[in-house]
Amino acid sequence: MTVDVTLGGVDDPGVSELLATHIGHMRAITPPEFVFAFDSDGLAGPHVSFFTAREGDELVGCGALAQLDAERGEIKSMHVRESARGRGIAGSVLGRIEAHARSLGLRSLWLETGVTDHFAAAQALYRAHGYEACGPFGSYTDNGHSAFFTKRLDGKLS
Repeated sequence: MTVDVTLGGVDDPGVSELLATHIGHMRAITPPEFVFAFDSDGLAGPHVSFFTAREGDELVGCGALAQLDAERGEIKSMHVRESARGRGIAGSVLGRIEAHARSLGLRSLWLETGVTDHFAAAQALYRAHGYEACGPFGSYTDNGHSAFFTKRLDGKLS
C-alpha cells in the first residue's frame, strides 16, 4: 500500500493517541528530563509544520519541522506505529519534511535522538538519508543521553 504524507492534522484525535504512544515510549527508555519530543501543544506552535503519514485511512506515522531561524530547521516528533515499521514510512515522512524545509528556504536540518540501542534504527535512518553526527545545537547540551545530527540542504559545505 502507498503511504500518503500530508501537512497538518495535529488536531486529529488519532494524532493525540499516536503522540501519547510516542512520548510514553520515549519516557520508558529515556530519563524524563532528556525526552525532548513535542506534544500536541508544541506541534501546534507558530513555527512548526506537522505532517501525518497514512496508508489508506490508517494513521501510521508523523513528524514535524520546527523552524529554528531563517536558515535552520529541527526535525521533531518522528514516529511510526510499531505495526507499520520496516516499510519505508519514516523515510517518506523525512523526505516530505526535507522538501518542505527547502520550500521555506532553509539551508540545513538538525535533530536530536537517543543514544541507546532503542534508537539504532532511527540513527541508521538519518545516516542513510545523509545526516551526519554533530555536537549539541540550540539549547541542547552534551548530556550523555542525546545524539545530534545535521544535514545541509543547499549542497554547500559547512
